[in-house]
Amino acid sequence: MSGQVEHELELEVPASEAWELIGTLGIAKLLDEEMPELFQKVEIVEGDGGVGTILNLTFTPGIPGPASYKEKFTKVDNEKLIKETEVVEGGYLDIGFTLFRVRLQVIEKGKESSIVKASIEYEVKEAANPALVSIEPLANIVQVVKNYLGRNKAAKEAK
Repeated sequence: MSGQVEHELELEVPASEAWELIGTLGIAKLLDEEMPELFQKVEIVEGDGGVGTILNLTFTPGIPGPASYKEKFTKVDNEKLIKETEVVEGGYLDIGFTLFRVRLQVIEKGKESSIVKASIEYEVKEAANPALVSIEPLANIVQVVKNYLGRNKAAKEAK
């Protein structure tokens, strides 16, 4: 069985500025610093932010779902502004999922605005529970990105 969940959020920064954070390791560092309610630790296991980079995500105790997992950057398209990661160890793979892919796409909306389209694509074995997939944590991540970029924009404009 397979499925997909999606979320979109408008940002008040150009797509290029959003991609500077989302398309790099900047987002991993941001999540480690700004989301202690979700992540206990976000570690860069290997890589420089390009395809093949591996992160180890450890969730804060008490968060529903897996305690941790490793994800690999499988696509980083700097022209189409698309980044995809897949769980490669632990987490959802330990509870019957055969695929758990997160996709972030930055879409140019206007000169000073863009949209982040976030999605989770998954495949599960018959015995697994697809209801464990929730877009809410990913939607919260995109909101943190929006808030961070908004603060940075305001700080630049104040100078």
